[in-house]
Amino acid sequence: MEFFRIRKDIPFMRYAPVFNVISLVTFILAVVFLFTKGLHFGVEFTGGTVMEVNYGHAANINQVRDVLGKAGFADATVQNFGNAQTALIRLPTKQGVSGAVMSEQVLQTLKAQDPAVVLRRVDFVGSQVGKELVENGLIAIALVALGIVGYLALRFEWKFGLAAIIANLHDVVIILGFFALFQWEFSLPVLAAVLAVLGYSVNESVVVFDRVRENFRKMRKAAVPDVINNAITSTISRTIITHGCTQLMVTSILFFGGDTLFYFALALTIGILFGIYSSVLVASPLVMYLGIKREDLVKPERKREEAVV
Repeated sequence: MEFFRIRKDIPFMRYAPVFNVISLVTFILAVVFLFTKGLHFGVEFTGGTVMEVNYGHAANINQVRDVLGKAGFADATVQNFGNAQTALIRLPTKQGVSGAVMSEQVLQTLKAQDPAVVLRRVDFVGSQVGKELVENGLIAIALVALGIVGYLALRFEWKFGLAAIIANLHDVVIILGFFALFQWEFSLPVLAAVLAVLGYSVNESVVVFDRVRENFRKMRKAAVPDVINNAITSTISRTIITHGCTQLMVTSILFFGGDTLFYFALALTIGILFGIYSSVLVASPLVMYLGIKREDLVKPERKREEAVV
């Protein structure tokens, strides 16, 4: 299915150096933010207490925040959970105060403000569990990256695998850079979004790489930049349809999914936008710089030996 067809190839590779500079600057800025500001880890990673309370009527989240702030719980994160009547409260670990004592203090504070509030559940997350989650998350990202490199090296050639993983990690670092810059909460759903972006972004790279391989067979006299330009141009319609539909779904989560899924959808939105950019303007130029050539993908034809009578 194609909405339109571009008859003349767009010379993406001619402007590749400009986009490479933009990518490099963006990447370096993201790394600087990560080192200077760091990530604002959620309770799942740092340890703390998670409480679910129900009011029996629509919970006034802003009022709950104010009450907890005045009671000395200014670091508490409050958001709706599941429905308008339920609130999820995350409390970071407090030195010298156990989770049980803290949850009881919070509940009494909320009851003083509104007696209708009922505690549904309370979970305690130790700092050791949070540390293990960070380590497991990093291991998961490393394993996904290695799997992508291996898959692309087997399917195409090692140069494609290397280019794709550099482009994908570029997306991941930029997502983390945004979260560090704006100090958005980095929670387990955001980690899931980062892993999803790794898999999603490589899909676009594979589509372009597939078309590059086809072009090497069809455009036998064309130069490598022309082959890549044609591959990218011919997939633009498909790219717009695919990513447009995906972003529609993610946008609906962003606006209507509630606070719980907001940062998950935000991370996906950044990942989708930069995934398109990196697949076209990072991975493809890298393949060209790595010296990809027709012989890497297309086996030379064997000359038929004439039968000797």
